[in-house]
Amino acid sequence: MTTRQLPSLAAVAALAALAVTATATSATAAASLHYVCSSSTKTIDDAGYSGPWPDNWEITVQVCAARSGATVYAYADVRWDGPRYGSTEAVIFDGAKIRVQIMQSREGTDPVVTEKDFPLKSRLEAATSGGDRNGGWRTPVISHRAGSAAYGNAVLFLDWHRDGHGYQAHDYKGSPTV
Repeated sequence: MTTRQLPSLAAVAALAALAVTATATSATAAASLHYVCSSSTKTIDDAGYSGPWPDNWEITVQVCAARSGATVYAYADVRWDGPRYGSTEAVIFDGAKIRVQIMQSREGTDPVVTEKDFPLKSRLEAATSGGDRNGGWRTPVISHRAGSAAYGNAVLFLDWHRDGHGYQAHDYKGSPTV
């Protein structure tokens, strides 16, 4: 029977410190890059409500991308101005998310290199004491290796409460190429 020697506590601590340093270094590198951005705004009707009160949401998405060597970084900054609902407890969405993508620009349809969904439902439904639903949120940065002329892209998915249509996609303008 063979016995295995376990790594020393010092070796485990050194590996953990190295992992933390690598993560902090990559996060710092992504933050120090020069990002190029595009912004677009859409007025979106609450498909689950057909009453007499205003129900449109004005949602702006700014998509930003940067490059360091062969790696492309992207994030989305989402801002919204929602209507005032009579209650701070109103259920408006069955689901809401923003999908951040890194796309490869080429002739024809641009393929997705990588993408990640970030939930927005609780952020969009959060209200002031008066029922206003205005706010904003910036997604974490995603990254992936990509060829030249890649760009960031974002798609907002909204599933309105009780409309029976599931998620509806709202495409926003992508960043300039990097």
